[in-house]
Amino acid sequence: MSPVNKTLEKINEIILISECEDGSPHIAPFGTRERDGLILIAPFRPSTSLDNLLSGRRASINTTDDVRVFAGALTGRRSWLVENRAGALVLQSTLTYQSLKLEKVEDDIQRPKLYFSVLKEEMLKPFQGYNRAQAAVVELCVLVSRLNMLPIEKITSEMEYLRIAIEKTAGHIELEAWGWLVEAIENHQAQVLGDNLA
Repeated sequence: MSPVNKTLEKINEIILISECEDGSPHIAPFGTRERDGLILIAPFRPSTSLDNLLSGRRASINTTDDVRVFAGALTGRRSWLVENRAGALVLQSTLTYQSLKLEKVEDDIQRPKLYFSVLKEEMLKPFQGYNRAQAAVVELCVLVSRLNMLPIEKITSEMEYLRIAIEKTAGHIELEAWGWLVEAIENHQAQVLGDNLA
């Protein structure tokens, strides 16, 4: 058995809600880490989330088992119901949320590191865990978020492996989310092939 790599950090896949200048919520999936008692969020530039976080200095982390929110945010479907809970913008479908305050910024030309303290945390419903189809959707979301960084062959091969879990365990919610992501990959693939043929 190989030794565990202790330098690896746990990344939690969550929904981040920040507030735009006009007061509207901006919903985006993110991977977060914990560092020295603070939550680390590192958006790539350019990013609406980054602009909102730097200007408003507040946000909320939401956990939800409706994987359509993850897939929707990546495919232009951001109209999910949000409510205000004591100043925190929270998904109506959230299971738990944390209200955050920006404490420190480590600037970077490509990917600044933003450190947040937790002002409030509340559990609204217990999280039962993801089934295989839900986990597959979240994994495909990560790949779709990197369409411009990874070779299309890697994305499509991993998608085909993840499809096994979808075919075996997906309900209608997971199938809808999966369809949005597959469409995004196919559109990207058509653009890549079109560019190569030009």
